[in-house]
Parts: sequence; C-alpha cells; structure tokens
Amino acid sequence: MKRREFLQTTAAASVGTAFLSGLPIGAYGYSPQLAALTNAATQSDKVLVIIQLQGGNDGLNMIIPLDQYPALMAARGNIALPQNQVLSLTTNTGIHPAMASLHNLFQNGKLGVVQSVGYPNPNFSHFRATDIWTSGSASNVTWTTGWAGRYLDGEYAGYPTGYPNTQNPDPLAISIGSVVSNCAQGPSVNMGMAIASTTSFYQLLSGGVDVAPNTPAGHELTFIRQVVSQTQVYTTAIQAAAGRAQNLSPLYPTAGQNSLADQLKIVAQLVAGGLQTRIYVCQLGGFDTHTLQVPATGSTTSGTHATLLGKIAEAVSAFQDDLQRHNVQDRVVGMTFSEFGRRIRANSGYGTDHGSAAPLLVFGSRVNPMVHGPNPTLPANAGVNDNVAMQFDFRSIYTSILKDLFQVTPATLTQLFGQSFPYVPVLRPGTGTATNTAAEVASFTVYPNPVARDGRTVVAYESAGGHVQIVLLDALGREVRRAVDQVLAAGPQFLPVDLSGLAAGAYYCQVREAKRSGSRIVVVE
Repeated sequence: MKRREFLQTTAAASVGTAFLSGLPIGAYGYSPQLAALTNAATQSDKVLVIIQLQGGNDGLNMIIPLDQYPALMAARGNIALPQNQVLSLTTNTGIHPAMASLHNLFQNGKLGVVQSVGYPNPNFSHFRATDIWTSGSASNVTWTTGWAGRYLDGEYAGYPTGYPNTQNPDPLAISIGSVVSNCAQGPSVNMGMAIASTTSFYQLLSGGVDVAPNTPAGHELTFIRQVVSQTQVYTTAIQAAAGRAQNLSPLYPTAGQNSLADQLKIVAQLVAGGLQTRIYVCQLGGFDTHTLQVPATGSTTSGTHATLLGKIAEAVSAFQDDLQRHNVQDRVVGMTFSEFGRRIRANSGYGTDHGSAAPLLVFGSRVNPMVHGPNPTLPANAGVNDNVAMQFDFRSIYTSILKDLFQVTPATLTQLFGQSFPYVPVLRPGTGTATNTAAEVASFTVYPNPVARDGRTVVAYESAGGHVQIVLLDALGREVRRAVDQVLAAGPQFLPVDLSGLAAGAYYCQVREAKRSGSRIVVVE
C-alpha cells in the first residue's frame, strides 16, 4: 500500500488527533513554502474554506436550468423538481428549495455560482477524479503530489524542522476530519499533518513514539505517529485560539445533526479567535446517489439529495452568520467542489450515474454575487451517456481565488499548475488587501433588472456622501462602462445607468464609495 493511500484510508490518520467540540482536527503544518503561495510574508489575514462534497454532486438538481425545463423533464422526469418549487436566482436559473437559506445569501450578495466546472476528458472514477481535483493535474497526467505539497518540498526541503517558530506559530492549513488531503502531498512526505491530543496513547511528551510491529503496516503506523509528534506543538496554538472566541450564531443545528455545520462551527471559532491559518478543508459525504436520490414514491423535493443540499445550506448560512457577528466576514471566502457531477439522464433506480461537469458555489461577503456562465445546454432527448459539457476549468477557479484572495503572482500560479488558466472574477476587486475594513453598501438595488438592450436601469442606495463610482464589469472582470464618477451628497441616491450598446449577457454592477462597496448582477436581454 502506498503511503498516500494509507494516510487517506486508515483510521490511524486520526488516532492522535486533537478534539474540539467532539470533532477530530488534522492540520497541515505551517510552512513558508505554502505561506509564499498565499503571500503570507505580507501578513495577509485572509482565509479560504474549502468544502469537499464527496461522491459526485448532482449539479442539475442543485442549480436548475429554468429555461430548459422540457428537456430536463424528458431526461429525468422521475427525479426532477416541479418547476414551481424551484427558487429563482435569475430569470433563467434556479436553486433547489432545500437551499432556501443560500437563496437568501445570493439575494444579499454573499453567494456566487460557477456553472459547469470540470476539466477536459473527465475521469469517472471517484479515486482518480479526486486525485485530479486535489493535485490540480490534467486528466491524462498522474501527479502523486498535491499542488501545495510541491511548493512545500521544492522550496523548503527541510520541513518540518524549525517549525513552528516565533514568526510563524500557527498552522497555515487545517483539515477537519480524519482524512489527510492529497493537496498537501509532497514527493516524499505528506505535508498534511495531524495535530495530536495530549490524551492520545503515544508518548509525545517524551519525544518518542510507541513501538509498532515490524511489518509494512507497522512502518506506516510509525510514520503516522512521527507526523503527529512533529505537529503536536500546534495543539497549543489551536486550543488558545479556541479559548479566545465562542460561537455566536443561533443558526447552528444541534451538534451531531449536521457534520458539515459542526466542522464550520469550529472554523468560525478559530478564525474569530485569531488563528492565522490560511486554508481550512471540510467535508460532507454521501453524494454518490446512484439509487433513491429521491423517494420512489412521494415528492421529488425530498429524499437523500435534498437532505444533503439542505445540510450545505444550513451549515454555510450559520457559518456566515457567525462570521458576521464576530465582524470577521470580510476575511473569509468559501468554496465547494465535488470530484464530478452526474449524468443528465436519470436511471431507473431514481438516481443518477457518474457524470462530468457540475456547478461550484463560492460564498462570503467578498464574492461577486452572480451566476457565472449560462446554463448547460441539455439535448431534447438525452441518452444514458450524455453529460454536462465543461464551461470552466476547475483550475481557473483555483488560480483566480488564489490571485485575488492571497495575491499570488501569475508566475507562481503557472509554476504551481504547470500552465496558466483563464481568469474568472468570482471575487470582488480588492478582496485580498490586508486588513480589509471596507463595508458593504447597504440596501443596494438595481431596477429594472433584467434590462432590455439599449435601455436604462437605476441604481438605488443610501449614500454616505463623498466620491462615488458606479462601474459595469463583464464576466471577465473588465470594466465596460463607468456610469457615475463624481462627488455626491449624503442621502438616498437614484442614479441612472445607461446600458445602450452592451451585448446581451450578465454584468457586474459595482458601487464604490470611500470604504464601502457593493456588487450586483445586471442582466441585459
């Protein structure tokens, strides 16, 4: 068995894990290599939260193409939602009713949707597809290293010697749960490390580890214990951060009812407690819905997949509420991913089989609250092998978030992923600036919306007074129109925006005023 496989599959990976609120926490040891990736030398206070939806999420049942309902019903009439139950995000795109709280986040400017995310020549194996997403490789290339691990080994070959230290006392990345993510795998050692509990069975305080059998599995167990021992020093920092803050949101469910909410609750506590960790990895399993995705009898709005989507919405909404109550919401960006989507056509078992591309969610106060890309095109009579075509390469989302959140340079991104990828503006401009104290423009509305071509819309908001800009950006984040650029008085503002000459499509309408900003999607029809 390969060491990476052993780390990912055995319970030994969490044997020495510390516990917060009853959940095991594994940590990737802090390293200047990964710090360089996230520009930690500039003391960035930004945080990326990654949620892995394990099993392959059915994107067509989460983000629904309202403009293609006849084709959707023809392909999956036994599992499709009634059209009148779908919650509208835009004129053409909706979201599952189990995710009503995320619908509210979208309306409040804190959720973005990226349509049809995948990669060329998709692989339909859970294990291989997960490796592709976590390594950042192409489907025809096998990289045994993760994208972060390559930096960790290549730039700081001596890790973990010398860490933590006075300048870098905290772990940079933490995974909550027992799985050590492949994204931190280096050429010879997995940089994803467990933080041990002082009550664990091995002898950390003495500097040694328990004796394991002289067998291949025993050697791996010894390695696990050494890794845990090396990162034991991070336990104090995590416990100290947890002691400095308490969860404030009343929206979290009772512990044990929603594992994702339990994990995000810990993330919020650590962020609010001042832990300078840059990346958190959380997980929610159960998305391999080959059968009984919906009940064989009864409403298609219920069932296994609806329950999972409800857990995502409940967890993320409580998390965002908690961050806001602590006034740290502008520091944190979250994203979801799954190893693949599901087929367009449902099977006879009220389920869906392994597919290709699927939507990806980005959440937080600093996201661009829009649907990136049009709905996937569905054939009128989809066959059993028809798939959702890719619109966005997942590496475009990774590199765009790293660029905007952590200010990673294009040269570094190209080195990390082996090539450059198109930029997708899933985050608002200025998101990655250190100590970002900009507030959101309250009650920012655009009407009418959608807008006919060669028409006008009105931006309405309460101005604090001062220099104001209203700009329109296209889907690539390029400024296409500056409607307002002047000093305005404090008070209610109703500002006309001329859309004449713009091509049909979705645009970002941004209000920029001193230390406040706001962003809404405007659709030109």
